[in-house]
Amino acid sequence: MSLSEKMRNMVRNWLQIEPANDQHITIRESASFQTNCIRNLVWYRGDADEIEQLFKKLPGKDTVSAARFWAAAPYGTDVRKAHSGIPAVMVDTLSYLVKSDLNDAEFGEDEEGAQKWKQISADCDFSEIVGEAVSTVLAVGDGAFKISVDPENGQFPILEFWGADRVDYIRRHGRITGVVFKSAYHIKNKEYELHEIYEPGRIRYALYDGDKEIPMDTVSALNEYQSVTYDGGFWMAIPFFVFKSAKYKGRGRSIFDNKTDAFDAHDEIISQWIDAVRAGRVSKYIPEGMIPRNPKTGALGTVNSFGTNFIQVQSSTKEGDIDKIETIQPDIKYEAFLQSYMTTLDMCLQGIVSPATLGIDVGKMASADAQREKKDVTGYTRGAITDALEKVLVQVICSMLNAYDTMQGKAFHEYAPEVTFGEYAAPDFNSRVETISKAAASNLMSVETMVEELWGASKKENWKKEEVFRLKELRGIETADEPSVGGDLIDVE
Repeated sequence: MSLSEKMRNMVRNWLQIEPANDQHITIRESASFQTNCIRNLVWYRGDADEIEQLFKKLPGKDTVSAARFWAAAPYGTDVRKAHSGIPAVMVDTLSYLVKSDLNDAEFGEDEEGAQKWKQISADCDFSEIVGEAVSTVLAVGDGAFKISVDPENGQFPILEFWGADRVDYIRRHGRITGVVFKSAYHIKNKEYELHEIYEPGRIRYALYDGDKEIPMDTVSALNEYQSVTYDGGFWMAIPFFVFKSAKYKGRGRSIFDNKTDAFDAHDEIISQWIDAVRAGRVSKYIPEGMIPRNPKTGALGTVNSFGTNFIQVQSSTKEGDIDKIETIQPDIKYEAFLQSYMTTLDMCLQGIVSPATLGIDVGKMASADAQREKKDVTGYTRGAITDALEKVLVQVICSMLNAYDTMQGKAFHEYAPEVTFGEYAAPDFNSRVETISKAAASNLMSVETMVEELWGASKKENWKKEEVFRLKELRGIETADEPSVGGDLIDVE
């Protein structure tokens, strides 16, 4: 035993410190990854009836889940249940921001590759698939681009995106070495699951009945599915993650994760508010003697929902009392509901997207500086998405081009595309002109920088060079070639 250990034991014995016993704590997960995907998909679909069915039927419902509004609210018409639709709005808005700013892929001097990609991207509607991929990954956590070849379906490869609920990954030493796409087939009241296993250089298939692998010819529609290999070793399945899940190792994290309680509370506030409005409708109390009667039969007048809705009361028999119609409306605490609504809404959006991005006017509740800071939250989330896409889409484009070359019988080729996105929340053209004009008047910016800042990626390089030359001519700036050293010397023999 070393001297330091002896000293520690002496101090411990002198202070009479007893070491703590190790404790074993078992925590049971409330939902599997597949169940979590289903829950997130239902949030994204945004149908109130589906949300209620899900939360009332979730397996192994714990006390926390059972106390949530969508699980605890009883069936029937007594409780008005409303869904805000905020989850779908968040995802669709972020997806639009990313998709709309996607620039065309650049291939540098590879004109042949650029021409091929122009045709392929137009055939598969590339920007729409990217938007679908972003929406799916934000909702369920992750997914994969799937490239397939079907000569009967066109001369170009087919690009699809499959979400996490239908995708699994094969890993080795923590790295993804294969992607499994799962499809369900129903034959004679039995369900089979087809696994399409994509690995670099090959694609193979397996059919499962539960956990047992069975022959492919069990399902006649799969007779033509045969394992294939191809040259080049490139991927025809490219995984796409934006955020990594801390709960499910090796899987992606949805922006809905950790927001279930916030969404549920927000829906509860909305439902209570609507219930209060419904219960607060005007009620009319009419004495029996003042109710209109049928002149032929003497029967009381009928009640309808418009104009003659009333509650019958007995006529007063007290001396001096006069029968009159009383109209009563309960006092609804709108301010309390509004404050609760704004609080739960902030919980739903916190850390993901700004209310201003969704078109929600909260200017009266915060300063301009606070609103600008909240606006930055959308930029951070968008930045995380575009950073992931810039890497993934390069692989997708290269794989699509090589798959097309393989269909044409050509050898593997190394493509080098570049994928970029435009600026988020960039100032408008008039603001840029004003700012650049002030900088130019103070001689703080060169002509080249002015043109680049003003036009950016909206104009081609040749056009910008011509614009620089034209502006310099207008300013009387002449550009001359640099003279070579000794160019003016006379050769003396």
